[in-house]
Amino acid sequence: MATVKSKDGTTIGFDKIGKGEPLIMVDGAMCSRAFGPTPKMAKILSEQFTVFHYDRRGRNESGNTLPYSVDKEIEDIEALVTEAGGSAYVVGFSSGAALALNAAAKGVNIRKLVLYEAPYVMNQGGHNPPIDTETQLNQLVAAGKRGDAVKFFMKDMVGIPAFVPFIMSLLPIWPKLKAVAHTLPYDAAILQGFTIPTKMAATVTTPTLVAGGEKSPVSLRNAVQKLADAIPGSQRIMLKGQTHNVSAKAIVPVLIDYFKK
Repeated sequence: MATVKSKDGTTIGFDKIGKGEPLIMVDGAMCSRAFGPTPKMAKILSEQFTVFHYDRRGRNESGNTLPYSVDKEIEDIEALVTEAGGSAYVVGFSSGAALALNAAAKGVNIRKLVLYEAPYVMNQGGHNPPIDTETQLNQLVAAGKRGDAVKFFMKDMVGIPAFVPFIMSLLPIWPKLKAVAHTLPYDAAILQGFTIPTKMAATVTTPTLVAGGEKSPVSLRNAVQKLADAIPGSQRIMLKGQTHNVSAKAIVPVLIDYFKK
């Protein structure tokens, strides 16, 4: 593992693997270099790019200087871009896509950007998260109710049926999820009420591909379309057979094609 210091002094842990032009991967909620779908993607992409696979602040081996702000997470990406030589390709997944969008809007030197299903789902059909999601998550974390925070994320924020988090709470994966529960309010803060940030998106000048899965819920599919409409000159692609949990086999060729052309 390598590290870089963010602007506020927070240590950000990352792996730098492969060769070629730099590519930074931005994870969604609860995921990290140690957990989630991106480690497999990073390994495959390292055959074409120098991949910077990092732990978002508060997760795995990265620090967590408080108080939290979205700007600090943007500065984490900016520190990695500097480490990569001053510019880089960036791909973000779920709330990580929303974070990457924020970074592009703030002027971070991103060569090209891919956003996979930023969950701006409010009023897009289907499940709507509570308006006070960030507040409720902060309260649960402050009370030490990490398991309840994870269940709230799954059931109330994402809309998964209640029996699913109950079953997951009985599995070996549960301690890993609880370990990063304190970062769930960060994802809610980044998503700004889960509404599409059309004004911010309209300021993005980075070449952008907005991607989604054809089998994702209608709210996510609608959000992909409307976000693509809001970003000037962006492209959109819907991946056949894919859901919010996109497979490496499906997304990696798309990333290689977009970033290489």
